[in-house]
Parts: sequence; C-alpha cells; structure tokens
Amino acid sequence: MKMIEAVIQPAKLEAVKEALSDVDVSRLTVCDVQGFGRQRGYTERYHGHEYTVNLLRKVMLRIAVNDEFVEPTIEAIIQAGRSGEDGQIGDGKIFITPLEECIRIRTGERGPEAI
Repeated sequence: MKMIEAVIQPAKLEAVKEALSDVDVSRLTVCDVQGFGRQRGYTERYHGHEYTVNLLRKVMLRIAVNDEFVEPTIEAIIQAGRSGEDGQIGDGKIFITPLEECIRIRTGERGPEAI
C-alpha cells in the first residue's frame, strides 16, 4: 500500500479527477493548500501599492492505493495535471510514501481490503 500526495494547479483538479476515474481510482481527499517552489510567488499592484504574493494557491490530493494502482495513478495525475505537452514550472509535484496500515472505521477491516 502507498500514500500518494499530489500538489497540483487548482484549475487542473477536474481533469485529474476524471483521469483518476478512468484508471479506476475513485477514492481521494482534496485539500486547498498554499506554497511555492521555483515560482517563488509574484508581484501585484493594488491601489498604487506593490504587494509580493509568495504563497500560491494549490490543491493537494491524498490518495491511498494498493501497490498495483501506484503507476496508473501517477500516470493519470501527470497526464491530466501537466500544462501543455511539455509542462510548465508550477504544475506541481507527486510524493509517494509507504502506507503502513489502513483501517476502515465502519467494519474494522485492515490492510489492502480497507482501501
């Protein structure tokens, strides 16, 4: 079992959800997050004053999958989350970590069956 966390552009959320559905991944958690990487934010003018916005709005997906779904999930996120054919800085990141245990609260099932 793996936990996949993907930070993507908010505008790509619907496309990524659809791509995940196409590879039979239908369970995910979506969180609004802020952060920056290479983009380092941007400068904006408001009423004649200049402001630096260095925390950019992103969306984080958390998806627990069994091992056989790891690669299809990653490919779906990459294809749907990328801007254009070659992508752009700010398209996001995917993090994969081992998932030690999963427990379904309703039934008490554990492990891969609980996902």
